[in-house]
Amino acid sequence: MFDYKAPQNLLVDRVILVTGAGDGIGRACALSCAAHGATVVLIGRTPSKLEAVYDEIEAAGYPRPAMCPLNLETALEKDYQDLADQLFDTFGKLDGLVHNAALLGPRTMLDNVKAEAWLQLMQVNVNAPFLLTKAMMPLLRQSTDASVVCVSSSVGRKGKAYWGPYAVSKFAIEGLMQVLADEQEGTSAIRVNSLNPGATRTSMRKAAYPGEPPEKNPEPSEIMPAFLYLLGPDSKNTNGQALDAQ
Repeated sequence: MFDYKAPQNLLVDRVILVTGAGDGIGRACALSCAAHGATVVLIGRTPSKLEAVYDEIEAAGYPRPAMCPLNLETALEKDYQDLADQLFDTFGKLDGLVHNAALLGPRTMLDNVKAEAWLQLMQVNVNAPFLLTKAMMPLLRQSTDASVVCVSSSVGRKGKAYWGPYAVSKFAIEGLMQVLADEQEGTSAIRVNSLNPGATRTSMRKAAYPGEPPEKNPEPSEIMPAFLYLLGPDSKNTNGQALDAQ
């Protein structure tokens, strides 16, 4: 497991946006960031799931989060710009951006993948992170120490049969990270890295490996040290890196 012990006040006064914050790794990331002092912006397509996370953060006495339901499959460029304007008016900056939301899509040979399934997955897994990042760049530039974390996968670093559009989308995320990181190197206080969570006890993992006993994998909360490291000041000089949470 990623060897990092986060101080309790690690993210105090930081504003961190997490996509797919309603469950799984996104939920764990939102709760963990809030527990370490961050004001978290919860992004997801299911308001009831976001409300549950919002309530959990409030009940724990952590900084009050912001909740912004957004369907990444149907969102247009204007929707991302409206979100950026809203956050600018409320917070004036953004210190962390976690691209976590993703679809698994069909697990089959590429020549069996239907065009509509391919396009749907690319919209959520690739186009949405690009459009969201583009909209948030002015806010990230207002931070003195901003971090963008792209949640990746081992199949986005070495392609594997039957992982279809999901694997291709994660290769694209790695490429987005590398280009963005190189552009920000020495020109801004923004660092950009990718993080492969590894096998984790989530609904996506269960869908990908239905025969696997879930208890053999760590809970999402157990891989949070890697996220906290990347979102906090200790990773200030880490840029353009493809890291593993486990």
